[in-house]
Amino acid sequence: MGAADLYARARPSYPAEIFADLAELAELRPGARLVEIGCGTGQATRPLAERGYAITCVELDGEAAALARRNLAGLRNVEIVNADFEAWRPEHGGYDAVVAFSSFHWIAPERRYRVAAELLGPSGKLVVVSLVHVLPNGGDPFFRDVADDYVAVLGEDAREMLTIGRPPHPDAVAALSDRVLGEELDASGAFRLIGTRRCFWDVAYPRDGYIDLLSTVSTYRSLEPALRERLFERLRQRIGARPGARVRVRYMALLYVAERT
Repeated sequence: MGAADLYARARPSYPAEIFADLAELAELRPGARLVEIGCGTGQATRPLAERGYAITCVELDGEAAALARRNLAGLRNVEIVNADFEAWRPEHGGYDAVVAFSSFHWIAPERRYRVAAELLGPSGKLVVVSLVHVLPNGGDPFFRDVADDYVAVLGEDAREMLTIGRPPHPDAVAALSDRVLGEELDASGAFRLIGTRRCFWDVAYPRDGYIDLLSTVSTYRSLEPALRERLFERLRQRIGARPGARVRVRYMALLYVAERT
């Protein structure tokens, strides 16, 4: 299975709430013209298209772009462009919004706001959504216990890579994200933040589904294959011994909407 297929199967979809909040804060009406940065396999694109927006998706990865075309076939208001967003220049600009779902951080900070602003009309909006695995008070204890498996396979240094193994508290993530993005927007001189929202939901992963999820994360993909498999085997055993052989993951989506200054 290719990386794009695995990503499409394992990564969570976004809840309807986030798209309703996006439409409200960005004041987007059916027929609005959007550019989506890095649509991946189209997980956020379909809900946007179903709201009646005309969407141009700019996806750098050729495999992901091809899969997005298959997944979104039949949606006449969606165009998939296999290109580098920073270098891409459309025939007609003046878009109503530039949207990025878990993709904005891949663009250099010194360029991403300027490039987005150049694509927008005078009242255009920049919409940034970040998806984070968090561990609230009372969350699944699996993510506190699992540190032993990481250390057993990767050594004490593994405690520094436990973003997935031991996710952060949602308040800490939101506070850091709010501060960093706010500072970047102020420094850009191109946008003003006009609204933020948080959205939470749970996904219960079976043993193999959770391993598939980890297999899409760059931290794990960069491990030496034998070490990665040893770690995954320990995780499979730990999950298999749990009631129902499942792991409950709490996700938080952070939505930011900014307008051109």
